[in-house]
Amino acid sequence: MLPDGNRLLDAQTAEPYSPARRGALLAVIGCQESDSHVLKAIFTWWNGATIGARFTIAKTARFVGSDEFGNKYFEARTNKDSYDERKRRYVIYKGYAEPSKIPPDWHGWMHYTFDEPPTVEPLKRRVWERDHIPNLTGTIHAWRPKGSIARGGERAPATGDYEAWKPD
Repeated sequence: MLPDGNRLLDAQTAEPYSPARRGALLAVIGCQESDSHVLKAIFTWWNGATIGARFTIAKTARFVGSDEFGNKYFEARTNKDSYDERKRRYVIYKGYAEPSKIPPDWHGWMHYTFDEPPTVEPLKRRVWERDHIPNLTGTIHAWRPKGSIARGGERAPATGDYEAWKPD
């Protein structure tokens, strides 16, 4: 049984592999039975980056820095693969790949608004600025207004200042 509860089954017989065979298969893909994150990295792009993306970034880019959310930022060593003669910039998200998890200073660098990354030239914060919060839509932390179905569907009664339209 893998750590996420799934069983590793033989495709021909639909029977569980023997412990020796299971260990050999997991070794081939570079995984131990406690490393379910490696399987996620092979087959899912929404959990950070795939193995192929990590390999390409490691081969062609240099590490620039990381942010307070744990995202890692890279810049290509050359502009060989560029569309507009600028070095490509990459982010590997920690956890779920959600672009709103990039703070403003790194967002500016990723979009070439700033030439230097925040590790070299930090963005000056104003006293009135709030801390960055990722977009929480679709999560359990999303804002649910009064009357929404997710909050019980209880709405305040109409006050009488509304008159429904009637076609003449």
